[in-house]
Amino acid sequence: MNKTEKTNKTEKTNKTAQTNKTGQIPGGRQERYLDVQRLTKSYLTGGDRIVILDELEFFAAEGSTVIITGESGSGKTTLLNILGGLDGADGGSVRVSDEEVTAIREQQLHEYRRTCLGFIFQLHHLLKDFSALENTALPAMIRGDSAALAREKAAGLLKQVGMEERMNSFPYQLSGGERQRVAITRALVNDPDLILADEPTGSLDEKKSREIESLLFDLVKSRGKTMVIVTHDQKLADKGDLHLHLSAGRLHGGSD
Repeated sequence: MNKTEKTNKTEKTNKTAQTNKTGQIPGGRQERYLDVQRLTKSYLTGGDRIVILDELEFFAAEGSTVIITGESGSGKTTLLNILGGLDGADGGSVRVSDEEVTAIREQQLHEYRRTCLGFIFQLHHLLKDFSALENTALPAMIRGDSAALAREKAAGLLKQVGMEERMNSFPYQLSGGERQRVAITRALVNDPDLILADEPTGSLDEKKSREIESLLFDLVKSRGKTMVIVTHDQKLADKGDLHLHLSAGRLHGGSD
């Protein structure tokens, strides 16, 4: 076998292994629950067009976790915003289950974000005048749950993340790690199928980062959720089912 043939065979093997890792989940779950095809995004700056995302492609099976690393400014947040229906693409498609997110209208996008998604941000974005319990319950109430039911769901989640004694505390009374725990419960209170996390440990120290990381992965896995995390934290890279690296508008294998 010559060098070219050997290289081609290795690349094919790696691609197959990667597909199997994210595309075959036991229990009849969707092979391509999240499917991104030829996704492009650019901006005009001073008359020049800057390409942020250049025909990105990847997919994730239902219940799997994709970790996308990249330097600041590489387009990670832009990608997450498009997946979440918060920003539009210039071309390509994003399909979540049977819904093509990049082709639906704003009203449908609102429903998609409200019922199908849970967002976790680097900064917790908790409402300062709301307690931990109220912050967690709010998305459920917005969706239409009664106040009693929403608070019941919120209380159950807060107990699971060790916040039972802090439910009535306000954000200014909580530590950074505690605020992020509340942010996680808020993302999960409506039982969404897809979790999108933007630097979920980026504002925490090393010890708290590892605690929140472990908590997040345990909660998502136990509920069978699909998750996409964008981060510059290389220590997260080995935690998911697939690690990709975003650079110069393109996705590469995590080891590239």
